[in-house]
Amino acid sequence: MEEFLDLVLDNTSLLGRWVTTAVILAVALLADVLGGRLATRRRDDPYERYYARKLARYAVTGMTLVVLAVYWRPAGGQVLAVLGFAAAGVAFALQELIGALAGWFNILSGRIFRVGDRIQMGGVRGDVIDITPLRTKIMEMGSGSDDQAWVRGRQYTGRIVTVSNKATFTEPVFNYSTVFEYIWEELTVPVAYRDDWREAERILLAEVVAVSSSEGAQQAIQEMTRRYPVARVDVEPRVFVRATDNWNELSARFVVPVRSARRVKDDVTRRVLERFEAAGIEVASATSDVTVRTADR
Repeated sequence: MEEFLDLVLDNTSLLGRWVTTAVILAVALLADVLGGRLATRRRDDPYERYYARKLARYAVTGMTLVVLAVYWRPAGGQVLAVLGFAAAGVAFALQELIGALAGWFNILSGRIFRVGDRIQMGGVRGDVIDITPLRTKIMEMGSGSDDQAWVRGRQYTGRIVTVSNKATFTEPVFNYSTVFEYIWEELTVPVAYRDDWREAERILLAEVVAVSSSEGAQQAIQEMTRRYPVARVDVEPRVFVRATDNWNELSARFVVPVRSARRVKDDVTRRVLERFEAAGIEVASATSDVTVRTADR
């Protein structure tokens, strides 16, 4: 035990310095565990616990690096000159790393998104599950409009995608849920000219009114206007009619929670089709039926 303490206190030999470094790292690891528990003890919000644990870890890591730098400085007097000349080369070689770190500060300082938000970044859509100084991990979801999507719908694909934080500078970042957790959905139905489009409009409007989250969306917009200078928008359901060469196109626009959009649209589509069928209204199609009759000989 005395020999170990002598090595810890020995700042002249290389072995003593390495033993002391190991002790510093062990203390840092213990401080990380205790600091994480103390930082999250009285926090009920899971997001606050996540960020408090991350902050405690980064603080311990930063302090450990400072202590090690100060401890090893006397032994590296001649090496500092070489490191100074190499700094430019290292900075060039690690420009992707530096860009990712800058992106991390951009995410935190700009409040671009946080863990749990539904975003699109770097061509990836999904929910943020982790944010590190270099990368953001996203639980991927599909898309009904992208032919390259793994799943044809806004539901989880089961894949975890890692995106460099540098993407916050090079591409737009879409956040679906940071302030306004609703989206405008549209259900478009073509109705043949021979059918009663006014009755179709009444059916479509009644169904989207039944599923619309207009009241919650209005409250969210009021909250958003307190934080940002944005104009008030109309969140009430509406049906727009457009005449085309082949049919009347009815488009219902309504507000739904971002995380239940596909389910809500599925439910309202089924009910609209059932009511159209009961009312004798046909959903128009670009296809046509051709009957060929041959004369009897």
